Amino acid sequence: MIIPGLVSITFRQLSPLDILRLAKQAGLEAIEWGGDVHVPHGNRRIASAVGRMTREEGISPLCYGSYYRAGIVNGLEFSAVLESALALGAPAIRIWAGRLGSADASLADREAVTADIIRVVRLAAGEGVRIVLEYHSQTLTDTVDSAIDLLHACGADAPGCLWQPPVGSSLAMNLASIEKIRPWFAHSHVFSWHVDDRGAVERLAFASRADDWRQYFQKMSAMPGDHAALLEFVRDDAAEQLLQDARDLRSLLSILNRR
Repeated sequence: MIIPGLVSITFRQLSPLDILRLAKQAGLEAIEWGGDVHVPHGNRRIASAVGRMTREEGISPLCYGSYYRAGIVNGLEFSAVLESALALGAPAIRIWAGRLGSADASLADREAVTADIIRVVRLAAGEGVRIVLEYHSQTLTDTVDSAIDLLHACGADAPGCLWQPPVGSSLAMNLASIEKIRPWFAHSHVFSWHVDDRGAVERLAFASRADDWRQYFQKMSAMPGDHAALLEFVRDDAAEQLLQDARDLRSLLSILNRR
């Protein structure tokens, strides 16, 4: 089954309570709470309060969207991230695979990122929490081949993947990517963007890419277990757009989930 949800940083300007009210109105069932604004890293009091409010609304605090970058010394300790996730009651923590794209990372860079991923996966697993990688540019998950190399290098301690369509990639490339990371697939970040010839990105309504997402979701729905489709970066950062996108997303998922 695929569960409709929201990435909280879609609305950084709103409070957690306002986001919950909006998610409830939109009929969404899960939230990835961001560690930069809504649930700050290491603040157990806020994390506990947001987790409680989320569950009271009947919504799952599905993931803690941290800004921890594996293999990078930047002042953010993983202990603070794990502490917040546990207080929030999130079963998964999002991290980033370094800060260099695969074309720029040296072997030493890759080894440092891999070793740190293994370390945090083991720490989180000891608390019953799963680590998932942000599937993102300027990290070692910027291409599917690099992501798979990284996952294989982690061996039995491989994390899951938060998949999203790379900006400017084709439908065929994205379908192949989903199939290749199938063993590690966790959830998806859902957005609809158009990239023009100059590289400028325009946010679109979900409906404008609904046929593409239908095909992505078909592959996801064939995988065992539940997966979340988390709406992110809606057009104009508008609450009204989220409500429309959520209606279209839920309509599409209701058909797939019945199969």
